[in-house]
Amino acid sequence: MTTMTFSQAINAGLRQAMDDDPKVLLMGEDIGKLGGVFRITNGLQKDFGAHRVIDTPLAESAIVGTAVGLAYRGYRPVCEIQFDGFIYPGFDQIVCQVAKLHYRTGGAVKMPLTIRVPFGGGIGSPEHHSESPEAYFTHTSGLRVIAVSNPQDAYTMLRQAIACDDPVLYFEPKRRYHSKGDVDLGASLGDAPAMESAAVVRPGADATLVTYGPLVATALDAATAAQDEGISLEVIDLRSLAPVDYAPIEASLRRTGRLVITHEAGLTGGLGAEIAAQLTERCFDYLETAPVRVTGFDVPYPPSKMEKYHLPDLDRILDGVDRALGRPNSLTGLEG
Repeated sequence: MTTMTFSQAINAGLRQAMDDDPKVLLMGEDIGKLGGVFRITNGLQKDFGAHRVIDTPLAESAIVGTAVGLAYRGYRPVCEIQFDGFIYPGFDQIVCQVAKLHYRTGGAVKMPLTIRVPFGGGIGSPEHHSESPEAYFTHTSGLRVIAVSNPQDAYTMLRQAIACDDPVLYFEPKRRYHSKGDVDLGASLGDAPAMESAAVVRPGADATLVTYGPLVATALDAATAAQDEGISLEVIDLRSLAPVDYAPIEASLRRTGRLVITHEAGLTGGLGAEIAAQLTERCFDYLETAPVRVTGFDVPYPPSKMEKYHLPDLDRILDGVDRALGRPNSLTGLEG
């Protein structure tokens, strides 16, 4: 095991994938000489050359469009979108072309394209730098969408994404880049959990708390705080947002009877709505109360001084747990 930061784990995953397959190449704005705005690709151009770590123009549509041609020719391009809110110029290529080419050609064309998207808030940046656009892509058939929450998954799931013959949106929470954890750099991909599997990261008995990406750490903190009040929360990290692995969530919900879902993206049309609907259909007879969602608000991402009020935090998540458990909460008042 090696202790490293989230960002170092991503760098190590890219390095290993490039060592394993000469057809893997990286593309993005300032990722070569600069090493990326977050220094995720630091040192890779020096070691692998400018023909494999390519500094592109500031044009996401050109980045994705070029990657499509490379994937057609058997390469495995990894595109970096510098910030979450910059992905929209490439939206047409991703949704109208990348997602459909395998189906459109009757399986003749594979699209082994990975798109890295630093996403979410918490770094003091304005709109277009702190957004959570994942639901746009989970709605699009033909794309795999994953969101990593810890250094080990960052390393392993990036390698799995690059090795996958399907297009993968790889969402990485930028505010966790400096978080540290143990990473098994020698682990075989064959022995790792499947990329599309969810993980129970903390067992519990009273309520099921489902989340992904940057809020997994917050959810674990909330579970620790709830334990002080005698409440046992089971925390589930989705890891894969499309497809969603519902089996462990269903198993948990059949035991707890109460569901809380939290994510940074807005409430309306967010992934939490789909999860709540699916689990209500699948586990209706086991539910003790309606599912609860704790999310960002349905407003454009606020200025940095306001983002602490916008992002779900420990207190808001625990308030959602109180709602699910029928305890006094912000909606009912302190007297319940």
